[in-house]
Amino acid sequence: MHAEDRPKRYVFLLIPGFSPLGMTCAQETLALANRFAGGTRQYYEWQLVSEDGAPVTSWNGLRVSVDAGLFDLHRNDTLIVCAGVDAAAGSSRKILNWLRRETRKGIDFGALSSGAWTLAAAGLLAGKRVTTHWEYASAISETFPDVEMQDSIYMVDGRVFTCAGSASSMDLMLDRIHSDYGAELATWVADQMIYTAPRSESHSQRVSMAGRMGVRHTKLIQAIEVMRANTEDPIPPSEVAREVGLSTRQLERLFARYLNTSPKKYYMGLRLEKARNLLMQTELSLMEICVLCGFRAPSHFSKTYRKAFGVAPSRDTRGSSLLFSEK
Repeated sequence: MHAEDRPKRYVFLLIPGFSPLGMTCAQETLALANRFAGGTRQYYEWQLVSEDGAPVTSWNGLRVSVDAGLFDLHRNDTLIVCAGVDAAAGSSRKILNWLRRETRKGIDFGALSSGAWTLAAAGLLAGKRVTTHWEYASAISETFPDVEMQDSIYMVDGRVFTCAGSASSMDLMLDRIHSDYGAELATWVADQMIYTAPRSESHSQRVSMAGRMGVRHTKLIQAIEVMRANTEDPIPPSEVAREVGLSTRQLERLFARYLNTSPKKYYMGLRLEKARNLLMQTELSLMEICVLCGFRAPSHFSKTYRKAFGVAPSRDTRGSSLLFSEK
């Protein structure tokens, strides 16, 4: 067999708490490629690995057996770190050292969902444009300021690739198949998945505010973006209004009509959303989180947090989904 005809091998490192949906979407895409042209050629092969070769439990309790523990990779292998809930806890020193050693071989490597945290902790994403699931983006940005976080479903920067996980894993892998073997194979695989309109890396992760609300009021959208950009140093609603060319009263009317709330309450919700993400996913102190989310007094932060989530921030370790949403 000629070297160019040998299947490309992907190695999936499973971190405890990983997302099984993202992992399965990625592997299914590769498996379908092997069915092209009646299965006359094997384009891909893959292995699942864990720190010690033992089964790994995903965030939803699914226990997955692996093929091996950490082993020496070939320079033509592609490594993917699969993570999810609490990637920091599962990113042991042994795993981080292994990642540093193996990536020095010049392999392509990447991450699904919060696997980006693991790569960043290993020092492999400095200066790289990366993405992750939106729920983990703030935590990674605050913990690893040298990482250039992007709001996209996947991102490719040289030999490093990252994606938001879940269904976006299909988009990422289709892009890699296209790069490996061309458009014909990638299109055939997409058709097999009934996924006839794969998204590009330029797509944002979440439905736009306009799409979410079913409206096209650009001033409201702009106001929300101004708020998002100023969570650490909040500005008065009057200044938000001025930034988008509205009066304060006009801004209040827009929020009341389309979001059934006031600009002030919505702004506070954004800051609390960020606070809870940082609390759940980082080792930052309460004081640091307080400052990063625009609260000048810890007592005010604690009182406001308790009112929103029913528990003091010092006791909130449930890691459940955010209670604040843009509805």
